[in-house]
Amino acid sequence: MALPSAVLHISNHILDQLSKAVIRPLFVALQGPQGSGKSFLANLVRSHLSAPPHALNVVVLSIDDLYLTHEELVTLAQRNPDNPLWRGRGQPGTHDVELGSKVLRSLKEGKNGIELPRFDKSLFDGEGDRLHLDGTGTIVDSPVDVFIMEGWFMGFYPVSLQELQTKWDGIWAQERQLLGLNDAVVGTKNDIADVNEALKGYMEIWEFFDTIVKIEAASSPSSVSSLSMIYKWRLEQEHDMKARNGGKGMTDEAVKLFVDRYIPGYIFFGDGIFRGYVGCLGAEKKDMTRFAAPRWLGRSLRIGVNEKREVVAVEEF
Repeated sequence: MALPSAVLHISNHILDQLSKAVIRPLFVALQGPQGSGKSFLANLVRSHLSAPPHALNVVVLSIDDLYLTHEELVTLAQRNPDNPLWRGRGQPGTHDVELGSKVLRSLKEGKNGIELPRFDKSLFDGEGDRLHLDGTGTIVDSPVDVFIMEGWFMGFYPVSLQELQTKWDGIWAQERQLLGLNDAVVGTKNDIADVNEALKGYMEIWEFFDTIVKIEAASSPSSVSSLSMIYKWRLEQEHDMKARNGGKGMTDEAVKLFVDRYIPGYIFFGDGIFRGYVGCLGAEKKDMTRFAAPRWLGRSLRIGVNEKREVVAVEEF
Protein backbone atom coordinates (compact mmCIF):
# COMPACT_ATOMS: atom_id res chain seq x y z
CA MET A 1 0.00 0.00 0.00
CA ALA A 2 1.34 3.42 -0.96
CA LEU A 3 2.16 5.74 1.89
CA PRO A 4 0.04 8.89 2.30
CA SER A 5 1.83 11.84 0.72
CA ALA A 6 1.89 13.61 4.10
CA VAL A 7 4.08 10.81 5.46
CA LEU A 8 6.55 11.27 2.61
CA HIS A 9 6.62 15.06 3.04
CA ILE A 10 7.24 14.74 6.78
CA SER A 11 9.82 11.98 6.37
CA ASN A 12 11.75 13.86 3.70
CA HIS A 13 11.70 16.99 5.83
CA ILE A 14 13.07 15.05 8.81
CA LEU A 15 15.81 13.47 6.68
CA ASP A 16 16.80 16.89 5.38
CA GLN A 17 16.95 18.37 8.87
CA LEU A 18 18.80 15.32 10.16
CA SER A 19 21.48 15.79 7.50
CA LYS A 20 22.11 19.28 8.90
CA ALA A 21 21.98 18.32 12.57
CA VAL A 22 25.19 18.63 14.55
CA ILE A 23 24.05 16.21 17.25
CA ARG A 24 21.31 13.61 17.56
CA PRO A 25 18.56 13.00 18.32
CA LEU A 26 16.70 15.46 16.11
CA PHE A 27 13.72 16.71 18.13
CA VAL A 28 10.60 17.00 15.96
CA ALA A 29 7.27 18.46 17.10
CA LEU A 30 4.15 17.42 15.16
CA GLN A 31 1.14 19.67 15.66
CA GLY A 32 -2.31 19.09 14.26
CA PRO A 33 -5.93 19.59 15.35
CA GLN A 34 -8.24 16.89 16.66
CA GLY A 35 -9.08 14.38 13.94
CA SER A 36 -6.35 15.49 11.54
CA GLY A 37 -4.54 12.16 11.86
CA LYS A 38 -1.36 13.35 13.57
CA SER A 39 -0.98 10.20 15.71
CA PHE A 40 -1.55 8.03 12.64
CA LEU A 41 0.99 10.04 10.64
CA ALA A 42 3.58 10.00 13.42
CA ASN A 43 3.48 6.21 13.64
CA LEU A 44 3.69 5.80 9.86
CA VAL A 45 6.67 8.16 9.75
CA ARG A 46 8.35 6.10 12.46
CA SER A 47 7.75 2.87 10.54
CA HIS A 48 8.97 4.39 7.28
CA LEU A 49 12.16 5.87 8.73
CA SER A 50 12.90 2.80 10.85
CA ALA A 51 12.84 0.49 7.84
CA PRO A 52 15.63 0.12 5.25
CA PRO A 53 17.21 1.99 3.61
CA HIS A 54 17.05 4.58 6.42
CA ALA A 55 17.07 2.18 9.41
CA LEU A 56 16.86 5.03 11.92
CA ASN A 57 16.02 4.70 15.60
CA VAL A 58 12.84 6.80 15.80
CA VAL A 59 10.95 7.35 19.05
CA VAL A 60 7.39 8.73 19.15
CA LEU A 61 5.60 10.14 22.19
CA SER A 62 2.24 11.89 22.46
CA ILE A 63 1.98 14.89 24.73
CA ASP A 64 -1.17 13.14 25.99
CA ASP A 65 1.08 10.66 27.78
CA LEU A 66 2.31 13.52 29.98
CA TYR A 67 -1.11 14.17 31.49
CA LEU A 68 -1.26 14.58 35.23
CA THR A 69 -2.37 11.55 37.22
CA HIS A 70 -6.09 11.09 37.73
CA GLU A 71 -5.79 12.31 41.30
CA GLU A 72 -3.95 15.43 40.19
CA LEU A 73 -6.49 16.14 37.45
CA VAL A 74 -9.32 15.88 39.97
CA THR A 75 -7.46 18.23 42.32
CA LEU A 76 -6.91 20.75 39.50
CA ALA A 77 -10.63 20.74 38.69
CA GLN A 78 -11.60 21.10 42.35
CA ARG A 79 -9.27 24.06 42.83
CA ASN A 80 -10.73 25.75 39.75
CA PRO A 81 -14.44 24.83 39.91
CA ASP A 82 -15.54 27.70 37.67
CA ASN A 83 -13.11 26.98 34.82
CA PRO A 84 -14.67 24.48 32.38
CA LEU A 85 -11.38 24.17 30.47
CA TRP A 86 -9.83 22.33 33.42
CA ARG A 87 -12.71 19.92 33.98
CA GLY A 88 -10.76 16.95 32.77
CA ARG A 89 -7.63 16.52 30.67
CA GLY A 90 -6.67 18.19 27.42
CA GLN A 91 -5.74 21.80 28.01
CA PRO A 92 -2.41 23.41 28.90
CA GLY A 93 -2.18 23.05 32.65
CA THR A 94 -3.26 19.38 32.67
CA HIS A 95 0.21 17.94 31.95
CA ASP A 96 3.26 17.14 34.06
CA VAL A 97 5.70 19.57 32.46
CA GLU A 98 8.49 18.60 34.83
CA LEU A 99 8.18 14.95 33.81
CA GLY A 100 8.19 15.91 30.14
CA SER A 101 11.32 18.00 30.54
CA LYS A 102 13.03 15.17 32.40
CA VAL A 103 12.29 12.66 29.62
CA LEU A 104 13.44 15.04 26.88
CA ARG A 105 16.60 15.95 28.79
CA SER A 106 17.45 12.27 29.24
CA LEU A 107 17.00 11.68 25.51
CA LYS A 108 19.11 14.70 24.67
CA GLU A 109 21.87 13.48 26.97
CA GLY A 110 21.84 10.04 25.33
CA LYS A 111 20.95 8.10 28.44
CA ASN A 112 19.91 4.44 28.32
CA GLY A 113 16.93 2.75 29.92
CA ILE A 114 14.54 5.68 29.54
CA GLU A 115 10.96 4.56 30.16
CA LEU A 116 8.39 6.58 28.24
CA PRO A 117 5.32 7.80 30.18
CA ARG A 118 1.93 6.27 29.36
CA PHE A 119 -1.56 7.61 29.96
CA ASP A 120 -4.43 5.11 29.84
CA LYS A 121 -7.56 6.98 28.77
CA SER A 122 -9.83 4.02 29.54
CA LEU A 123 -9.33 4.13 33.31
CA PHE A 124 -11.76 5.79 35.75
CA ASP A 125 -14.68 5.52 33.31
CA GLY A 126 -12.83 7.36 30.58
CA GLU A 127 -11.30 10.08 32.75
CA GLY A 128 -7.98 8.26 32.46
CA ASP A 129 -4.86 7.96 34.57
CA ARG A 130 -1.11 8.03 33.99
CA LEU A 131 0.47 4.65 34.56
CA HIS A 132 3.38 4.14 36.91
CA LEU A 133 6.90 4.11 35.51
CA ASP A 134 7.51 0.53 36.66
CA GLY A 135 9.51 -0.88 33.77
CA THR A 136 6.50 -2.27 31.88
CA GLY A 137 6.36 0.58 29.38
CA THR A 138 8.48 1.29 26.31
CA ILE A 139 12.17 1.45 27.22
CA VAL A 140 14.41 3.60 25.05
CA ASP A 141 18.16 3.14 24.70
CA SER A 142 20.61 5.37 22.90
CA PRO A 143 21.52 6.21 20.26
CA VAL A 144 18.20 7.75 19.22
CA ASP A 145 18.22 9.41 15.79
CA VAL A 146 14.82 11.10 15.78
CA PHE A 147 12.38 11.94 18.57
CA ILE A 148 8.84 12.95 17.56
CA MET A 149 6.33 14.41 20.00
CA GLU A 150 2.83 14.92 18.67
CA GLY A 151 -0.05 16.88 20.12
CA TRP A 152 -2.78 19.37 19.33
CA PHE A 153 -1.04 22.38 20.91
CA MET A 154 2.61 21.53 20.30
CA GLY A 155 4.45 24.82 19.83
CA PHE A 156 1.58 27.03 21.02
CA TYR A 157 2.83 30.04 22.97
CA PRO A 158 1.12 32.24 25.56
CA VAL A 159 0.19 35.78 24.66
CA SER A 160 0.41 39.07 26.50
CA LEU A 161 -2.69 40.19 28.36
CA GLN A 162 -3.04 43.04 25.86
CA GLU A 163 -3.10 40.60 22.94
CA LEU A 164 -5.50 38.34 24.77
CA GLN A 165 -7.88 41.28 25.17
CA THR A 166 -7.50 42.24 21.49
CA LYS A 167 -8.32 38.71 20.35
CA TRP A 168 -11.19 38.45 22.81
CA ASP A 169 -12.83 41.55 21.35
CA GLY A 170 -11.94 40.68 17.74
CA ILE A 171 -11.43 37.24 16.21
CA TRP A 172 -12.71 35.35 19.26
CA ALA A 173 -16.00 37.27 19.25
CA GLN A 174 -16.40 36.39 15.56
CA GLU A 175 -15.56 32.69 15.93
CA ARG A 176 -17.68 32.35 19.04
CA GLN A 177 -20.70 33.51 17.03
CA LEU A 178 -19.88 31.52 13.87
CA LEU A 179 -19.36 28.25 15.74
CA GLY A 180 -22.12 28.74 18.31
CA LEU A 181 -19.81 28.57 21.33
CA ASN A 182 -21.03 28.83 24.90
CA ASP A 183 -18.92 30.34 27.70
CA ALA A 184 -20.08 27.53 29.97
CA VAL A 185 -18.12 25.17 27.71
CA VAL A 186 -15.25 27.28 26.36
CA GLY A 187 -14.69 29.49 29.39
CA THR A 188 -14.69 33.19 30.17
CA LYS A 189 -11.85 35.59 29.46
CA ASN A 190 -10.48 34.94 32.96
CA ASP A 191 -10.57 31.18 32.36
CA ILE A 192 -8.61 31.57 29.13
CA ALA A 193 -6.17 33.88 30.94
CA ASP A 194 -5.55 31.10 33.48
CA VAL A 195 -4.76 28.63 30.68
CA ASN A 196 -2.54 31.29 29.10
CA GLU A 197 -0.58 31.54 32.34
CA ALA A 198 -0.22 27.75 32.54
CA LEU A 199 1.05 27.65 28.95
CA LYS A 200 4.13 29.63 30.01
CA GLY A 201 5.42 26.51 31.73
CA TYR A 202 5.45 24.54 28.48
CA MET A 203 8.06 26.81 26.93
CA GLU A 204 10.79 24.81 28.65
CA ILE A 205 9.59 21.78 26.66
CA TRP A 206 9.34 23.70 23.37
CA GLU A 207 12.98 24.74 23.73
CA PHE A 208 14.12 21.17 23.02
CA PHE A 209 12.63 21.07 19.52
CA ASP A 210 14.73 21.62 16.41
CA THR A 211 11.84 21.61 13.93
CA ILE A 212 8.06 21.50 13.89
CA VAL A 213 5.61 20.10 11.36
CA LYS A 214 2.21 21.79 11.42
CA ILE A 215 -0.81 19.98 9.93
CA GLU A 216 -3.72 22.29 9.23
CA ALA A 217 -6.99 22.39 7.35
CA ALA A 218 -6.74 24.19 4.02
CA SER A 219 -9.16 27.07 3.70
CA SER A 220 -12.44 26.28 2.01
CA PRO A 221 -14.93 28.82 0.59
CA SER A 222 -17.81 26.70 1.89
CA SER A 223 -16.57 26.63 5.49
CA VAL A 224 -18.44 28.66 8.08
CA SER A 225 -15.17 29.05 9.94
CA SER A 226 -11.54 28.14 9.26
CA LEU A 227 -11.90 25.75 12.19
CA SER A 228 -15.06 24.01 10.96
CA MET A 229 -13.07 21.12 9.49
CA ILE A 230 -11.93 20.05 12.96
CA TYR A 231 -15.51 19.19 13.89
CA LYS A 232 -15.97 17.13 10.73
CA TRP A 233 -12.72 15.23 11.21
CA ARG A 234 -13.35 14.46 14.87
CA LEU A 235 -16.92 13.34 14.12
CA GLU A 236 -15.64 10.98 11.43
CA GLN A 237 -13.21 9.47 13.92
CA GLU A 238 -15.98 8.88 16.45
CA HIS A 239 -18.26 7.29 13.85
CA ASP A 240 -15.47 4.99 12.67
CA MET A 241 -14.72 3.90 16.22
CA LYS A 242 -18.39 3.24 17.00
CA ALA A 243 -18.74 1.19 13.82
CA ARG A 244 -15.94 -1.08 15.04
CA ASN A 245 -16.91 -1.44 18.70
CA GLY A 246 -20.66 -1.90 18.47
CA GLY A 247 -21.72 1.72 18.92
CA LYS A 248 -19.80 2.68 22.07
CA GLY A 249 -18.78 6.31 22.04
CA MET A 250 -19.95 9.90 22.09
CA THR A 251 -23.09 11.23 20.46
CA ASP A 252 -22.70 13.82 17.70
CA GLU A 253 -23.72 16.50 20.18
CA ALA A 254 -21.10 15.33 22.65
CA VAL A 255 -18.42 15.44 19.95
CA LYS A 256 -19.38 19.05 19.22
CA LEU A 257 -19.00 19.98 22.90
CA PHE A 258 -15.72 18.04 23.08
CA VAL A 259 -14.19 19.99 20.20
CA ASP A 260 -15.61 23.30 21.48
CA ARG A 261 -13.27 23.18 24.50
CA TYR A 262 -10.21 23.21 22.25
CA ILE A 263 -11.21 26.11 20.00
CA PRO A 264 -9.89 28.85 22.36
CA GLY A 265 -6.43 27.29 22.15
CA TYR A 266 -6.29 27.61 18.37
CA ILE A 267 -7.59 31.18 18.40
CA PHE A 268 -5.52 32.61 21.23
CA PHE A 269 -2.27 30.63 21.14
CA GLY A 270 -1.86 28.93 17.75
CA ASP A 271 -0.01 31.82 16.10
CA GLY A 272 2.84 31.31 18.55
CA ILE A 273 4.23 28.53 16.36
CA PHE A 274 5.32 31.21 13.89
CA ARG A 275 6.57 33.90 16.26
CA GLY A 276 7.04 32.65 19.81
CA TYR A 277 6.25 34.71 22.86
CA VAL A 278 6.50 38.42 23.51
CA GLY A 279 5.61 39.58 26.99
CA CYS A 280 6.57 39.57 30.64
CA LEU A 281 7.32 36.16 32.09
CA GLY A 282 7.51 37.39 35.66
CA ALA A 283 10.25 38.07 38.13
CA GLU A 284 11.16 34.38 38.47
CA LYS A 285 12.36 34.32 34.83
CA LYS A 286 15.55 36.35 34.64
CA ASP A 287 16.43 35.65 31.00
CA MET A 288 13.48 36.63 28.82
CA THR A 289 15.35 37.03 25.54
CA ARG A 290 15.85 33.31 24.99
CA PHE A 291 12.09 32.93 24.66
CA ALA A 292 11.82 35.61 21.99
CA ALA A 293 11.48 33.21 19.06
CA PRO A 294 11.20 29.43 18.63
CA ARG A 295 14.44 27.78 17.53
CA TRP A 296 12.53 25.89 14.83
CA LEU A 297 11.84 29.01 12.74
CA GLY A 298 13.51 28.74 9.34
CA ARG A 299 13.59 24.93 9.46
CA SER A 300 9.98 23.84 9.78
CA LEU A 301 7.13 22.63 7.60
CA ARG A 302 3.49 23.60 7.18
CA ILE A 303 1.19 21.07 5.48
CA GLY A 304 -2.31 22.01 4.37
CA VAL A 305 -4.81 19.18 3.90
CA ASN A 306 -8.34 19.08 2.53
CA GLU A 307 -11.39 17.53 4.18
CA LYS A 308 -10.20 14.07 3.05
CA ARG A 309 -6.84 14.77 4.73
CA GLU A 310 -5.12 14.89 1.36
CA VAL A 311 -2.14 17.22 1.03
CA VAL A 312 -2.98 20.31 -1.00
CA ALA A 313 -0.24 22.70 0.14
CA VAL A 314 3.29 22.45 1.54
CA GLU A 315 5.27 25.41 2.79
CA GLU A 316 8.52 25.82 4.70
CA PHE A 317 8.77 28.43 7.45
